[in-house]
Amino acid sequence: MPQSGTARQVALSTRKSWGKIIGFILGMCLGGPWGAVIGIIIGHMHDVQEGNQDVWAGLRGDYGKFYANVEQTTFTMGVIVLSAKMARSDGRITRAEIDAFERVFNITPEQEDAVGAVFNRARLSAEGFEPYAIQLAQVFRSKPAVLEEILSGLFIIAAADYAGLSPAEITFLKRVSYLFGFVDEDFARIAARSGVKLPEQDKPHSQTPEAFAILGVHENASAEQIKFAYHALIREHHPDKLMAQGMPPEFVATATEKMKRINVAYDEACRIKGIR
Repeated sequence: MPQSGTARQVALSTRKSWGKIIGFILGMCLGGPWGAVIGIIIGHMHDVQEGNQDVWAGLRGDYGKFYANVEQTTFTMGVIVLSAKMARSDGRITRAEIDAFERVFNITPEQEDAVGAVFNRARLSAEGFEPYAIQLAQVFRSKPAVLEEILSGLFIIAAADYAGLSPAEITFLKRVSYLFGFVDEDFARIAARSGVKLPEQDKPHSQTPEAFAILGVHENASAEQIKFAYHALIREHHPDKLMAQGMPPEFVATATEKMKRINVAYDEACRIKGIR
């Protein structure tokens, strides 16, 4: 006999509590009360992962008809879930943030219901985002430009409302950036390439003019170094190459905007340095 909705919810809630229960018992066996505390933490991590695996599985089902490519599916799932949880991180989700999400992820009419359902489910809580970021980092570990594209989308969404980046959103973004393998200088550079202004206290101590920061070179770099950095960026961040590496076509608009900012930065750097 099929379970009722209430029965299914109770069963799911009970199943998600097993991690803590087993962790508590294991901890007591290993080391008394403090061992139990450690066990509960481990169990909680297990429960969070279990919950996230449920979301991944559901979204895979929704997107099976859209993407045959595992990388594209993982990219899409990660962006939707991280976007929703980041928007929730400061306790509120604004219309501007939702509009920015729809711009970053150019949703087709066929995708609206599936994307909306997952976004709404993920935004119930800002917690438990780390496993998604770690999964993305693992899938795209040899493709940092793709990870940068994901972080750029998150920057754009976070900065969309009139208040700009909130402290909670910056903390969230820095954590995702760290899990992706980026350092502080990368974080500031990706923000600049995304067209987002960081608060002064969150910028690197050795501040480089924006045009050079976007290109990833020091303002004292030679003409050859600037040209080399520019052409490398154009190759790495070209939308066609990003799509070949797993970025879905729905994100082309964001990648194209970044290319424009890189070109503008190069022109400005050349003007400052007198490069022809």
